[in-house]
Amino acid sequence: MESRVNHQSRAARLHGQWTGWVAGAIFALATMAAVLLAIPPVEAAPPMVPGATYVGSDTCKGCHQDMADKMEHSLHGKLLGTKLSKNEFQARGCEGCHGPGSKHLEDQANPQFNLRFGKKSVWRAADQNSACLQCHAKGKQMLWQGSPHESRDVTCVTCHSVHGPRSDKAQLKLVKPEQYDSRGQALDSVEYDLCGQCHQVRAMQFNRSSHMPSPARGEAGKITCGSCHNPHGSITEKLIAADSVNQNCTSCHADKRGPFLWEHAPVLENCLTCHQAHGSNNAPLLRVRVPRLCETCHSGGRHNAQTYPMTDRRAFNRSCVNCHLNIHGSNHPSGERFLR
Repeated sequence: MESRVNHQSRAARLHGQWTGWVAGAIFALATMAAVLLAIPPVEAAPPMVPGATYVGSDTCKGCHQDMADKMEHSLHGKLLGTKLSKNEFQARGCEGCHGPGSKHLEDQANPQFNLRFGKKSVWRAADQNSACLQCHAKGKQMLWQGSPHESRDVTCVTCHSVHGPRSDKAQLKLVKPEQYDSRGQALDSVEYDLCGQCHQVRAMQFNRSSHMPSPARGEAGKITCGSCHNPHGSITEKLIAADSVNQNCTSCHADKRGPFLWEHAPVLENCLTCHQAHGSNNAPLLRVRVPRLCETCHSGGRHNAQTYPMTDRRAFNRSCVNCHLNIHGSNHPSGERFLR
């Protein structure tokens, strides 16, 4: 009787300690959140040239008329330096992004007197991006600071083009201009070519059986890189545009979302446990052909788990999903083994 009382007392003491730890953790998180929310947002501003003054966009056009003609029918051209401008930066026109130009007029060969963009610029990547963040700091660009691309000194103009050839959406650079018509509308996937310059392994995987067959990439609302990823920043790994990989996948594959009466653990954990989203030589986008994929978790039991070469006749028609049809989950009362 005494030992039972001691056990109950110890359990009550541990429960009290656990409750205290949880309460302390919640209080610490709440305090951290309050501090972060109390910090005023830092407004981005491009670097300034000391002593320079604004001279107006008309002065810029005296030398750079070709750039002005390219911008005339673009979104920036219709907004910057016009009656549609929403703030003083936009009202400055060219100098809203490139900074005041009086010093540049005095010494046009000095790169320090003109904020240029791209690889030839003497300004840091962060300084170049700050010009764009004057207007583009909300929405999908909200998490740019600290994102993988920002931390690797990727600039906005690495992917976007303000003056030159661009796509019909998001002013993306045209890596292969010969594949697009005179209006800049995509005849193939703009994002695939653009992202593939750095992400070459993923671009290679798309050449396999994938979500994006070559003839339809990026056209007529088909899936593109931006359908799953947010290149400007995300709270999820790999710049996934949703809160999790599974949420991203089930936005299209809604029948796999669940909840199910009988859940399959790998499905709950991560779709990428079994699937290779960018492309695979195995249908349907499986990392390894079945039954070998299933045997990575399910070792030999009631079935003959002996492995055979894929060219062996004994390996034919041995797919686990021949019987376990509802492998993503089942709502049938007798669906524990996903047979129905």
